[in-house]
Amino acid sequence: MNIAMIPARMGSQRLKQKNLRELGGIPTIVRAIRKCQAADCFDEIWVNSEHDAFAALAEEEGVRFHKRPEALANNTATSEQFVHEFLQQHPCERVFQVHSIAPLLTAPQVAEFVHAMTNGTMDTLLSCTHEQIECALDGVPVNFSFTEKTNSQELRPVQRISWSITGWRRSTYLEAFETGRTATYAGEVAFHTLDRLAGHIIKTEEDLQIAEALLPLREGA
Repeated sequence: MNIAMIPARMGSQRLKQKNLRELGGIPTIVRAIRKCQAADCFDEIWVNSEHDAFAALAEEEGVRFHKRPEALANNTATSEQFVHEFLQQHPCERVFQVHSIAPLLTAPQVAEFVHAMTNGTMDTLLSCTHEQIECALDGVPVNFSFTEKTNSQELRPVQRISWSITGWRRSTYLEAFETGRTATYAGEVAFHTLDRLAGHIIKTEEDLQIAEALLPLREGA
């Protein structure tokens, strides 16, 4: 059994009520719901929030609503905590977290991601984009060297985790969390590559403006 879980906290620091902000005239949370429905690969679709406003939206769109505790909706609560709380209450084989703040992720890409995990052996599947350009961390080269100049097309791509969609095996996640280990990266971890549009995440007003500008490219306008 595969479940889609769409997190939607009402409070956010960098972009207020980002799950309710409209993109192309449609709230990002609604886009995520409809995307999961169109993917046609989930046994259940849940919106996970502390706020009843999202319950009404979920009902309007024909999906289920999970009300998380208020304590798991503040700025100090972690995703590990609210995913764990959700999984405790919803038996399944796998849960797929589909972020509303990745509005350029398409339904076929969601279905492809779910198919990859369902037909694989991994416990955790992370979505990522490939950055084939010189990258450094704290001034230290990651995929290139200061001792020579390499053409960008010859560099090893850096895998940037986007969190557009993430999959976890429920039993592995719960066991890791409840034994004090990091559940997000528990068990056998694999990466699934998305294109850059699907990997675009809305965290700020500028991110939203970029998504609005890119939307016609995705929708073929």
